[in-house]
Amino acid sequence: MTLGLLLAELVERVRRHAAIVVTIGVLAGVFGGFYAVKHIGIITNTDEMFPKTLPWRQRQIAFERAFPQFQGLLVVVIRSRVAEAATAQALVERLEADHAHFESANDPAALPYFGTEGLLFLSEAKLRPLLNRLISAQPLLGQLVSDPTGRGIFAALSLMALGLKHGGIDLAPYNTAFIAIHRTIVAALAGHGEPLSWLALLSGPEAVQAGGARIVVVRPKLDFSSLEPGAEATEALRHVLAGLPLVRQGLVTFGITGQVALSDQQFASVAEGAVAGALGTLVLVTLWLFLALRSWRIVVPVVMTLLLGLAFTTCFASLAVGQLNLVSVAFAILFVGLAVDFSIQFAVRFREQRHGHEAAEALARTAATAGGQILLAALGTAAGFLAFVPTQFQGVAELGLIAGAGMLIAFVCTIVFLPAAISLFHPPGEPAEIGFAVLEKAERAFKPHARAALGVFAALAVLGLTVLPRIIFDGDPLDTMNPRSEAVIELRRLMQNPVTNPYSAQVLAPNVAAAGRLAAALARQPGVDTVLSVQSFVPKNQGPKLAMIADATDILAPTLSASGRTTAVTAAELRLAVRTALGSFAEAAPEIATDAAFAALARDLKALEAAPDQTLMAASQSLTEFLPAQLARLKAALSAEPVTLAALPSALTRDWVLPDGRARVQAIAEPGERSSQGLARFVAAVQKVAPDAAGPAVNIVGSARVIVGAFRTAAAGALIAIAVILGLALRRPRDVALVMAPLVLAGLLTALVIVRLPLPLNFANIIALPLLLGVGVSFNVYFVMNWRAGVRRFLGTATARAIVFSALTTGTAFGSLALSQDRGTASMGELLLFSLGATLIATLVFVPALLFTAAPEDERPPSRDEAVLVGADHDRADDARWRR
Repeated sequence: MTLGLLLAELVERVRRHAAIVVTIGVLAGVFGGFYAVKHIGIITNTDEMFPKTLPWRQRQIAFERAFPQFQGLLVVVIRSRVAEAATAQALVERLEADHAHFESANDPAALPYFGTEGLLFLSEAKLRPLLNRLISAQPLLGQLVSDPTGRGIFAALSLMALGLKHGGIDLAPYNTAFIAIHRTIVAALAGHGEPLSWLALLSGPEAVQAGGARIVVVRPKLDFSSLEPGAEATEALRHVLAGLPLVRQGLVTFGITGQVALSDQQFASVAEGAVAGALGTLVLVTLWLFLALRSWRIVVPVVMTLLLGLAFTTCFASLAVGQLNLVSVAFAILFVGLAVDFSIQFAVRFREQRHGHEAAEALARTAATAGGQILLAALGTAAGFLAFVPTQFQGVAELGLIAGAGMLIAFVCTIVFLPAAISLFHPPGEPAEIGFAVLEKAERAFKPHARAALGVFAALAVLGLTVLPRIIFDGDPLDTMNPRSEAVIELRRLMQNPVTNPYSAQVLAPNVAAAGRLAAALARQPGVDTVLSVQSFVPKNQGPKLAMIADATDILAPTLSASGRTTAVTAAELRLAVRTALGSFAEAAPEIATDAAFAALARDLKALEAAPDQTLMAASQSLTEFLPAQLARLKAALSAEPVTLAALPSALTRDWVLPDGRARVQAIAEPGERSSQGLARFVAAVQKVAPDAAGPAVNIVGSARVIVGAFRTAAAGALIAIAVILGLALRRPRDVALVMAPLVLAGLLTALVIVRLPLPLNFANIIALPLLLGVGVSFNVYFVMNWRAGVRRFLGTATARAIVFSALTTGTAFGSLALSQDRGTASMGELLLFSLGATLIATLVFVPALLFTAAPEDERPPSRDEAVLVGADHDRADDARWRR
């Protein structure tokens, strides 16, 4: 007995017990769905998509064990127009008090070591003008130290005016300070005062650049039972930040990034709109089904079959892999997009057989005519997915296993559950033959030009071959994330600073001395921007710098050490100081008129004299809010002493030197080496010196190699497996070639599109390959098997109708992926749509052209079995076989 007749017999048995089959199927589907929901999880860490046996993964794991303090972090980036307003220390204190959400919080820049020895890290060329600027400002500093209030500032301005009158002072060095004070007073008079940055005035632009953005590193308590483990801690962090006074005043802004934030926000991007997308997809799929099947009595069974297959496949996923990753999580959409093809083919063919036959006979005939084709399509599609299972790219390997099994599950549901459900819903008969009139006309017009079309496709295939080497693979996980998410935006900002650039390589040297030699060797490699080790925190050329600092200290120490006023200033005292200053300005009016910045201060003082007490006090507060702290920092910085490696604080060295003596060296890539090709060059240069290097850049390059290797292995494996399956089913090399040629063409057309756009491949959208092969096999098999049985019409048939509406439903499912906020998922959907379009062109244009030209060479009457397979057997005497 042939396969078609076996399937017909199976469907007949199912039809006779339709109620039982449907009841068991629904109950089993509900149980499977509930089981899956309870037991399946999701991993958002892209590193977990690669096996731990890979050398670069082993080095990564070893590094993470050695330095666990760098794992599972949230990073808060605090920015302010006023450098001192970063409020990092206040944030650290509040977070450390919240033991429910945070393990620890740390402001790396707040170490006293950097406050004391900070000047030694400047070059001599930058240190000398800074110290000279401070020495020139000694008269102003003296007044501010003795009275760090608005009154002291006004008194200092009064002294400068008198000095100008008597010719004993040059105002040029103070112009920057005058302009800053002027702007602060004007803002206070307008009612929106902003604190004056004394860091900028006393320490210069280098200090502003370093202090304008502060980083606080937070170790949150993670809830691994949640799909977003850091969500609760992140929300608590935002609440604390929002409560900081300077944040409420709008002086400080913040952003949150780090491993935890990136993972949580990527899952949120994947999940965002997922329910609405799924519902929208279901509505559109149902619409296409109604247009294809025209009766709710067939549409409802098809939808039930899809949902049942999805429930069983999800249950299988929970049993087979347990946890989904950011690639395999897309299996549900892919299942709907692909499995619906089997149901549509069966249902449309059923409508075709229903014309002139009773429902029972039509079901049996449908199983005989379409069942074998659907099985072959399911096996081919499954082979495309399963080809990824043996690869080292675990992310797609798991998807391949789930989706491959899902295709077989979909076939079983189509051939068992769907006929039973159709029987229960009693769809009406068809008054006319089922076909596709529009494509029928197109076919007649196209047929005379079939050979010319083959020539065009041959040219496109050659062009596709030429662009294959230009396909780009982007291995950077950051490029697959939502570019508008806060975590990604902040990380990209940090990338502008060499010290916080995440594209780095890490190496463990046997000891500190070896780390120094290794750092020197790495610094000479091309593509390396900066190399850091524990020695990087011991300033170089200390002797000359200490001498310069000592000279400045001798001059400034008496001024900075003077005792200052500690009682709060009153409005009356401020007003008196303003009037005194105005008197001095009046005496020096002719001289002041020649200096625009100082003259502006004269006008400001007049406005302050007339201002109410509240405005006067606000101006004083804005002028001096950060002054005492900055004077203290300046005094500490001038107390710098010689630094040795042994003198470094343990809070610093523990991030660079392990208890066993091994020392970490960090090499950071140049900004121009951030592309996939650039990082590959950078990693190659680093590993030339340190073959055992680990770190983000090494991980990106290593994962890219694994993915590309998996792509090649899976492509070859899928093509071989599909060819073997087709060979066993079709038994003639020519027929196998007729199915395989459109697959190759669709792949080359897709290559043309992604190079032209361009659309780089990444770890998410690479799954378009097995889908391209699977969908192509499904569509091509239907036409070729019909052709084998003697059919010479293609585009106007029920088969073509089923293919077109199957493509519409599949495209709808893929389109929902393309609309995702997550760039990886969206690129997956985009590439799937392009590959689907290429496949549809190959199936509806190239395949008929091939078959039109091949048919005259192989005209023969169909065998009895093949006649049965396409419904060509209309001998009514033979109808008894369907009624048995």
